[in-house]
This record gives sequence, C-alpha cells and structure tokens, in this order.
Amino acid sequence: MTRQPLIKRFLPRSLLGRSLMIIVTPLVLLQVVSGFIFYESHWDKVTLRLARNLAGDIAGAITLLRQNPDNPAPIFDMAEEHMEMRLRMIKGDILPNTPPGESGLMEKMLVRAMREYVGKPFEIDTRSLDRHVVVRIQMTDGVLEVVTTRKRLFSSTTYIFVLWMAGTAMILFGVAVIFMRNQVKPIRRLAFAADTFGKGRDAPSFKPEGAQEVRQAATAFIAMRDRIQRQITQRTEMLAGVSHDLRTPLTRMKLQLELIGDREGASELKGDVEEMEYMLEGYLAFARGEGSETPTPTSLTALLGEVVTQARRKGGEAIDLHTEGEITVPIRPAAIKRCVTNLIDNALRYADHVSVRAGRRGDAVEITIDDDGPGIPEDRFDDVFKPFFRLESSRNPVTGGVGLGLTIARDVVRGHGGEIELGRSPSGGLRARLRLPV
Repeated sequence: MTRQPLIKRFLPRSLLGRSLMIIVTPLVLLQVVSGFIFYESHWDKVTLRLARNLAGDIAGAITLLRQNPDNPAPIFDMAEEHMEMRLRMIKGDILPNTPPGESGLMEKMLVRAMREYVGKPFEIDTRSLDRHVVVRIQMTDGVLEVVTTRKRLFSSTTYIFVLWMAGTAMILFGVAVIFMRNQVKPIRRLAFAADTFGKGRDAPSFKPEGAQEVRQAATAFIAMRDRIQRQITQRTEMLAGVSHDLRTPLTRMKLQLELIGDREGASELKGDVEEMEYMLEGYLAFARGEGSETPTPTSLTALLGEVVTQARRKGGEAIDLHTEGEITVPIRPAAIKRCVTNLIDNALRYADHVSVRAGRRGDAVEITIDDDGPGIPEDRFDDVFKPFFRLESSRNPVTGGVGLGLTIARDVVRGHGGEIELGRSPSGGLRARLRLPV
C-alpha cells in the first residue's frame, strides 16, 4: 500500500470541499495580499501623516512660546481651542535620559515625526490616559507637557476597511457554498443511484439533472443500466427456456425406459436420465437466481429461521441458529433463501454439525455458516465458485452435486451488491461468510 503525501492527508476529499477550496484559496490570498499592502503602505502613510500634523502643531506652539516666554496663557488657550491640545509648563522639571519607546505603529510614527519637526528631547506616554496621548518635551526652563486625543493619531477607516473586506469575503463564501452545493447534489444523486443499482435495487425516481457534464454522465448511466438489465433478462430467459424445453424429451425417454423394463442397459440409461433431470433442476435454479424478483424489506431473522427449520426436517438436526436481534434488510427473499439453503445443504452433506450466525456489522449484514466437516483446500476457494466445478470426482449427483450450488450463492449475493468469502471455520471445517449491504 503506497503512502499518500502529507499534504493530501489534509486536503478535503469530497467534491464540495475541493470546489470550495478552489474558490476560497484565491479569495483568501487576495485578502491577505490586499491587507498586507494596505497595512504596509496605506496605514503607515496615514499614521505618519497624522503624526506629522501633531508634531508640526507642537513645533508651532514651541516656537510661539519661545517668542513670548512671559505670557504663555494665550498660546495655551489657542492650542486647546484650535489644535485639540492641552499645554502645561512644568518649571524646573527634567526628563529622564532614556530614549522614547516604540511599542506600536502609532508610537513609532510619532517618534519619527517629533524627531523631524521638534528636534528636542521628548518622551511619549500612551498608557496613562485611555483616550489621550501625553507628549513631554524638554525645554530650557522646564518640561512642556502636551495632552491630545488619540483621534489625532488614529484613523478609524482602517477597521472599517478590514470589516468591509472580511464581510464581503464571508458573503462571497456563503454564496459560493450555496451554488456549489446545488452543483454537487446531482453528482450525489448519481452516486446514490449507481450504488442502489449495484445492490440489485431499482431507482425509478432518478433522472438527469444539473450541469451539462453531469447530465451526460447520468444519461450514460441510465443507458448502461438498461443494457445490463436487458442482457440479464435475455440470458435468464434463454437459460430457463432451454432447460424447460429439455424436459419434454427427457420425459419421453423415461416413458420409453419404463416400457423397456429390465432389459440390458436399461438401468444405466435410467441413471443417466435422472442425472440429467438433476442437472436441469440446477440450471433452472441458476436461472431463477438472476430473475426479476423485486427487493423488499424482509425480516432476515424470520427467513433464516425458515431455512434452518426446513433443513432440520430433511435430517439436519444438528443445526445451531443465532441472530443478533431482529434484522430487517431490503433483499430478494426467494433468492437469498435459495442461496442460504444451498450453503447449508453443502455443509450438511459433509459435516455433522452446522452453525448459522447473523448480525449487523457496520453498514452491512453478515451471515456466517460454519461446519465441522473436512473443509476445502485454500487453493480451491476460488475454483469452487466456478460453474459445474466439483471437488467430488465421481459423477454421482447425490454425493457431488451438479456444481452450481456455490455459483448460485455467489451470483445471488453479488446481485445484492454484497460478497461471499470462504475460510477456515473454528470448528475445523469450512466457513462461508456473506455480507449484504443495508
């Protein structure tokens, strides 16, 4: 078993998931690239421009204070009224000799602008007040404290842009999901119809729909289904007709042999005629296994009980039956009954004790038939399913059968979309395991 590449393990496996990935991946890349360009270019430029405006106003206020050192009150009033800045001079104070911090983009741009426009030692405090920024500038006679609102350094359009970008992406993603689900539905219906037909059931409500390519696939499937059904019907009718027509000359041969009496060779001819009749019954049973019986919900528990009861009446008293509760499954009851009967009859022919078990295993029903007979060599497990193959070397139909029992059983099980396997039984004989999809 080849190991899949690591990337394939994380990729979606459904058509809907892969289609959405094809649509969403370019959309996400577009958003990431747009956001990167926006944050790296637009937001940086806007923030730097706002920081330069604030630094320019601070530089202008410092210039006015230098020109009028004895009367700073009008300058403070003008800054608060027209520049959204509250100025305060702290006489004799000295700033610590530490470089200003640059913890964020706003601080980084403000530090850059202050160095360009002011050119004096300063510090920036963005944590003391929630909605304000405090800038302290070292003057000759003290420290000038400037308090301004964060709105002078922050553009709210940034978040609006991000919200619009994410919102439109989610809307487009929702529209893509709706449209892609509608496109995938016809494919799922086609898969369901193919699976139903493979289980031997009909899907009369299925019709081509969806995109042009899906309609073509659905039309091809319907044509294939009709051809297979016609072929099965023709072969079944031909085999049944030939087997039925051969009964007439066999009946005449039996009458002639009865009239002959006990002449020399008559007993051998009677044996050959009986063998031919036995073989014809096998042919007819094989033909009926491919018949047009309609699958119906059937109690498998009751059906197995009937088969085991009939086998006990024929002398198979050592048969053990166990079913795990009530099991109901859509099957062709007559065909499944014939299949299980053939398997039990084969087991009783060579074994003293037969065990029949049935239960649900995941999405299938499993029937197991074990016996304590001599079994079959493992290299012959596939051969015994071939038509007319017999491990018994004699031509006696009583001991070796016709060679169609297991063929009919496998044909019936596969007609239901299941499988039959042979193996070693814990009892020492042969185990036949049937799996029928639910």
